[in-house]
Amino acid sequence: MAVFGQAVGLKTHIWQNNTRSAILLAGFPVLLVGLLFGVQVLMMGFGLLPNSGGSLSRDLALAASMLGWTVPTALVAAAVWFVIAYFGNQAMIDAMTGARKVERRVEPELYNLLENLSISRGLRTPTLRIIESPSLNAYASGLHEGNYSVTVTRGLMQTLSRDEMECVLAHELTHVINKDVRTMVIASIFAGIISVIAELVFRSLFYMRGGRNRDNKNAMPLILIGLAIGVIGFGLATVIRMTLSRTREYVADAGAVELTKNPDAMISALRKVSGQSKIEAPDELRGMFLDNTADKADFAGLFATHPPIEKRIAALVKFAGGRDEGPWGATPPAPRASTAVPTT
Repeated sequence: MAVFGQAVGLKTHIWQNNTRSAILLAGFPVLLVGLLFGVQVLMMGFGLLPNSGGSLSRDLALAASMLGWTVPTALVAAAVWFVIAYFGNQAMIDAMTGARKVERRVEPELYNLLENLSISRGLRTPTLRIIESPSLNAYASGLHEGNYSVTVTRGLMQTLSRDEMECVLAHELTHVINKDVRTMVIASIFAGIISVIAELVFRSLFYMRGGRNRDNKNAMPLILIGLAIGVIGFGLATVIRMTLSRTREYVADAGAVELTKNPDAMISALRKVSGQSKIEAPDELRGMFLDNTADKADFAGLFATHPPIEKRIAALVKFAGGRDEGPWGATPPAPRASTAVPTT
């Protein structure tokens, strides 16, 4: 079947995601150093670090010279964080979403659906997790074979039919097959921590008071420069999360149809999920979900992590031959392209 968007094949899509993951990993320490410089400049402005006693350029040079010992410390801290995040990313995600692991004996039908889909692609069955929430959502997580998980909400299980649930599981499994899940976890856990660090640091600084800034004529310029660097760093962290191409959802929808041969059920599932998918979770994690309700209020979708469900359904109708019953009743599938000359 046709692949949506500009994806030109599974291998190309996987290569793009592996490249994106490498860029995210490489960008983390670079961004960390930049933010560290901004924090030092800001602390000099507040009088929490000594200044040069001279011009603004000398103060900035002094802040840069401090990087000689602060950068190695920060990189060691980043390396420790990588190790913790690598081995504990699932525990972090579970803590933030409230997901819990379930065995086959607890949810046999759901487990069997996931297992059958995995077997059909020669994959080891991901761990099944459930969030006790009435919201309708799902996501895949994990970094490598044997570590993958597929999580669904209780509301999704109670609302969707068997065929619809199978399509949602196939959608999440496609993220695993395409290696999208690795990129999403890296952006959510690794790069996302930058936003948390920046926010904590800059909020706490405004509650501190220093005594040395009274004699520093460069205090205000240093504070403004430090804030500017912080804003840029915070923005770049957001951009890193947005580098997760929205086409991955189109590809995962296509993969679900390829696995289940049931575009109508995928469309019906998306219809039911639309407007009912809100889960209390950090912004860094919402990009992993089947649907991200917060996108609708995010600058008209400019920085959205997901394409609108209407567009995803339209793609399934156009390229997969699906039938959309729509929110107000049954509608016929989109007409096929014809070479006939229309009559007037």
